[in-house]
Amino acid sequence: MIIFWLGSGRHRSLFDFPDLKLRQKELEQEAADPNFWGFPEKVEKNLAEQKALKTKIDTWEGMAKEAQDLSELAHLFHETEKGSEKELLELAEDIKKLQNRFEKEEIIQYLKGKYDALDAIVAIHAGTGGTDAQDWAEMLQRMIMRYAERKGFKTTILHISPGGEAGIKSAIISVSGRDAFGWLKSEKGIHRLVRLSPFNAKHLRQTSFALIEIIPEIAEPKFKLDEKDLKIDTFRAGGHGGQSVNTTDSAVRITHLPTGITVSVQNERSQMQNKARALKILASRLESAEKEKEEAEVKKAKGEYETAQWGSQIRSYVLHPYQMVKDHRTGVETSDTEAVLNGEIDLFVEAFLRYKSLK
Repeated sequence: MIIFWLGSGRHRSLFDFPDLKLRQKELEQEAADPNFWGFPEKVEKNLAEQKALKTKIDTWEGMAKEAQDLSELAHLFHETEKGSEKELLELAEDIKKLQNRFEKEEIIQYLKGKYDALDAIVAIHAGTGGTDAQDWAEMLQRMIMRYAERKGFKTTILHISPGGEAGIKSAIISVSGRDAFGWLKSEKGIHRLVRLSPFNAKHLRQTSFALIEIIPEIAEPKFKLDEKDLKIDTFRAGGHGGQSVNTTDSAVRITHLPTGITVSVQNERSQMQNKARALKILASRLESAEKEKEEAEVKKAKGEYETAQWGSQIRSYVLHPYQMVKDHRTGVETSDTEAVLNGEIDLFVEAFLRYKSLK
C-alpha cells in the first residue's frame, strides 16, 4: 500500500498495489491461454482492462517515486541546513504540484460503483414555476453539456420538449465517455434557482425548480420489458432534436405503464432506430431504479432514508440578493455562480464523490 506524505502534512493511504498487480497477473494468464483468442469480445475487454491497469499502476508508481525523491531532498535540506531560498521555494512548488496531481488521481479511485464506468443518460425536467422553471431547466441542460464537453465526453441530444415562451419542459441527453455516469451521478436530484425573474413584468424575485435524472446506459440490461406493459406513441420530431430531425413521424415515446416512466427519442434517422434506443434506455432506467429501490430499503432499515420531494433540493443557486451556489449534501459552496452555470462544477462533483466514499 502506498502512503503519501505531502506538503499539507496529511498521510494518505488509498491505493493498494498488490490487489492491482494480482488482477494484472490474472488478465495476463487469461490472455496466455491459446483458446482465449477465439473470443473477440473477451479479448477486447481483457486488453482494455490490461491497458487501463497498466496506466493506473504506472501513474501511481511514478508519483510514489517522485514523493520519495522530494522527501529525501527535504530531509537533506533539513539535516544539512543547506539549500538556497530559491531551492526551498522550488521544492515547495514541486510538492504542491505533486499534491494536486495526487488529489486528482485520488478522486478517480472513488469511481468504483457498479455503473460508474458506463455512459450516462441525462434527463432534465422543469418543475413548477412556468416559464421561469423552463428557462432554469435549459440553463441546467447547458451547464451539464458544458461540463461533459470539458471532460472530453461526447454529448447527443436525444429529445427536447421546448417550453412555451422560453426554455425547455424536458430534455434527454446521451453522454458518452469513460466513467461518464460516475462523474455525473452527483447531479441527480432537484436543483433550486433564486433570482430576479426576467419573465416577470415587475422583475420580482422568483424561485424555480428543475429535476435532473442521471441514468447509466447499460449495454445489455437484465430488466426484461413486457410488450403488454408498454404504450408506444410516434410523433413528428422537431425543435432541438439534432441534425437528423425530419418531417416524418419518426420520433418515439415509450411509456412503461406499471411505473409511469416515459422515454422519448427523436434524434435517430428512422422510427425503428428511435424505438430501439428508447427501449434500451427504458430498460436501463428500470434496472437502475430496481438497484436504487434495494439501496433505499437498506437505508430505511438503518433510518437513513429520505423521500425525494420538490422541497428537498440537492443544490441551491442564488443569483439575488447575493451570488452563491451551495450543495446541501456536502456543504460545499462558491460565489462564482457564472463559472458554475458555465459547467465548472468540479468542486461539487469531487466533494460529492468524497462524501459518498465515507457513507
